[in-house]
Amino acid sequence: MIYPLWLERMTMTPLRKRMTEDLQLKGYSPQTQHAYLHAVQKLARHYNKSPAKINEEELRTYFLHLTRVEHCAHGTLKIALGGIKFCFAVTLQRHWPALGLIRAGKERKLPVVLSRAEVRAILGCVRAPVYHICLNTIYACGLRISEGAALQVPDVDGERKVLRVRGKGNKQRQVPLAEPTLESLRAFWKLHHSKPWLFPAALQPRSTRQHGPIEVGNLRRAFAAALQQSGIKKEATVHSLRHSYATHLLEAGVQLRLIQEILGHSSPSTTAIYTHLTAEVRDQLVDPLHALALDL
Repeated sequence: MIYPLWLERMTMTPLRKRMTEDLQLKGYSPQTQHAYLHAVQKLARHYNKSPAKINEEELRTYFLHLTRVEHCAHGTLKIALGGIKFCFAVTLQRHWPALGLIRAGKERKLPVVLSRAEVRAILGCVRAPVYHICLNTIYACGLRISEGAALQVPDVDGERKVLRVRGKGNKQRQVPLAEPTLESLRAFWKLHHSKPWLFPAALQPRSTRQHGPIEVGNLRRAFAAALQQSGIKKEATVHSLRHSYATHLLEAGVQLRLIQEILGHSSPSTTAIYTHLTAEVRDQLVDPLHALALDL
């Protein structure tokens, strides 16, 4: 029998309950909590026993399995390591050397950026109003998908034209709200008047959920369908709207420091990646590169 550590329809085990409480006390977001718990569930299934009964050598072997056999992607490996390390070091209080052996490393892959015309083309293909307005807001405010889906009516400050956003680690920030975006949110709100969510789950097409905000998975599928219908061949995701927003602001002359604040990045180096993506930066290289290549 598979050890029922994280199966939601089964009785919550004391270990899962304790780890959940530890994650909450540390201030992790619900999304991170779910991802970390799932990572530990996968470990339990791999050995078919409770993580509390797994020894250090088995843990080391599992880490090797993730890298050598499963060839986990950078993001998947990072989440798996984070969840497992939290479970053993914090919840189980086992400070084993093996926990410090493996690192996910840093991924240097440049994000996909859409042009303004491509953004308009894709969003124009989103049919369901709840998805259309939510994705428009995600782009127009540079939001993460979870931030956009979880927006509440009181988050909109129409008088000051700002949007209050609950970001990673429960950190709050305010982002500027353009007049057209504010007007579209007001018009959409008049259609449903469903507090507290700006984008309630009940408005999702063919959805059985009547409570809570729209589901992130449905939002991703709506974007993917619109991308395919638009004919654009880039491997874009909803998060590409956030990358595109930052790049377009930089191209318009907005200072990098201000973009960092709007996006909620704790480090300037995270925001600095967009300097590699702007058309203006590429254009600055044309003449110098032409000169270098002369008479070769």
